[in-house]
Amino acid sequence: MPFLDEIIESTESEIAAAKKERSIGDLKRMIRDAPEVNSFAAALLSGGFGLIAEIKKRSPSAGEMRQENFDKAPAVYAKSPVVKAVSVLTNSSHFGMSVDQLSRIRPLVRKPILRKDFIIKEYQVYEARAFGADAILLMASMLSRGNLHKLFDLAQELEMDVLFEVHEKEEISKLPAGAKICGVNSRKFMATRRWRLAKLLLWLGFGKSSSETDPSVELHTFSLIKELPKHLLKVAESGVRPAKASEIAQFGYDAVLVGTSLLKAPEGVEHILSEFERAIAPDCSRISPAPAIASA
Repeated sequence: MPFLDEIIESTESEIAAAKKERSIGDLKRMIRDAPEVNSFAAALLSGGFGLIAEIKKRSPSAGEMRQENFDKAPAVYAKSPVVKAVSVLTNSSHFGMSVDQLSRIRPLVRKPILRKDFIIKEYQVYEARAFGADAILLMASMLSRGNLHKLFDLAQELEMDVLFEVHEKEEISKLPAGAKICGVNSRKFMATRRWRLAKLLLWLGFGKSSSETDPSVELHTFSLIKELPKHLLKVAESGVRPAKASEIAQFGYDAVLVGTSLLKAPEGVEHILSEFERAIAPDCSRISPAPAIASA
């Protein structure tokens, strides 16, 4: 079964399990008491180029994150002036997280929170807002044009922003006219699966390790920015390290979404984030946190 089909199947199972605990009616009642939305788009527009810093326990390509980095991440992100918003993985099967993490992390960072998941159903959109998300990720590779627009319309109704994600030029045409933010993801799903198999064979004693480079990341994909509508806020996703951050900014992106390089760093999440800060804003101070941005 193709890796993408595996993801959809596991996501549908997670949704079915969640519905047994909470109905959409339950979620709508939770939304009435949810924290006020912080504008994700406004945060990306403020203060120039910056980071969307991610929180996750593991990933299909990189495996387990460092536990000490995971534990420290919310406090470290809260202090950093270049962290504009925080991305929280809520997928259990592939990232070891759940939607409950949104409500746990939100009060710790006081910056807009993106629910990053394989969102394919309206139930997940209601769930995102009920647990305190300010924005959601919608992947053009996983959704038909009609479903992409339907989920976007519901997110807008709930006052959340949407970060659309594309991997190929053909996916850009799926975006609705009202789209404000688009991310270009350099990670390829099928390459991710091959990389996992290669690492397993290496662990079993077959093959040789010549590089730590993740072949599921293809940085040339970021050239898709040339095909994006000019009015969109543009986010570079996956595979960006501090040495590349300023180059990505010069290329025309408004932000970079960073997760694995922060959370797997052996020198610690705070140290690697300071490298991003020096690359993006050499004179920035880490004393005061960036202010939370409320929606209009």
